[in-house]
Amino acid sequence: MRPLIARPLIAGNWKMNLLRGPAVALAEALRAGAGGIAAELLVCPPAITLPAVAAVLAGGPIALGGQDCHMAPEGAHTGDIAAPMLVDAGASYVILGHSERRQNHGETDEQVREKTVAALAAGLVPIVCVGETAEQRDAGNATEVVGWQLSGSLPKGFAGVVAYEPIWAIGTGRTPSEAEVADMHGFIRAELERQFGAGGAPIRILYGGSVKPGNAAALLAVPEVGGALVGGASLAAADFLAIARAAPGG
Repeated sequence: MRPLIARPLIAGNWKMNLLRGPAVALAEALRAGAGGIAAELLVCPPAITLPAVAAVLAGGPIALGGQDCHMAPEGAHTGDIAAPMLVDAGASYVILGHSERRQNHGETDEQVREKTVAALAAGLVPIVCVGETAEQRDAGNATEVVGWQLSGSLPKGFAGVVAYEPIWAIGTGRTPSEAEVADMHGFIRAELERQFGAGGAPIRILYGGSVKPGNAAALLAVPEVGGALVGGASLAAADFLAIARAAPGG
């Protein structure tokens, strides 16, 4: 029998958006409207606004996460953020290997794996992102690409979250069909169980890619979808909370 998976996780990736004032205002609106939502809620603001957002969310139902971390706990790495720094700022999660980091900063699977190890060592829950481009999908290589990313990015004994984000659906308004999402999430589940045995069964697999209030219920009802990694819609409190309420049990 498959072990029970934790309640759905709805994670908001604010990316490089919102100065301190608007970030605080959004956090206040989210906290005020989060009552009665069964899903686990998480927001990941830019590192520079983490402390201000943490002050608003402290003691409430919404967790805080970072958007990236370095693989070293400290050192001469100008401009980088160490995992222990995120913890010190109030974070309990961190997004790693997002497609924008892989594409814009050339991050490799090996680097993502090293960052994942660092995050786990600091006590953070890593959300490791995988996903294919339109060209890779059109060539019939989607599962091969995602399989290699899982194999290369997740360390032995991985305990965290995986997020599937079809790169061709991020910020484009295009959304995979429910059948496409089901196929890929089923493949990822099988890969996690192949890679980690029984330990791969309870790992939550989030879907990310143009998640909106209008399509959230259908996407979150797909088998093996354990939540959502939300981009643009996480910048509006009403939209993010509507997505959270659309989750099973929400």
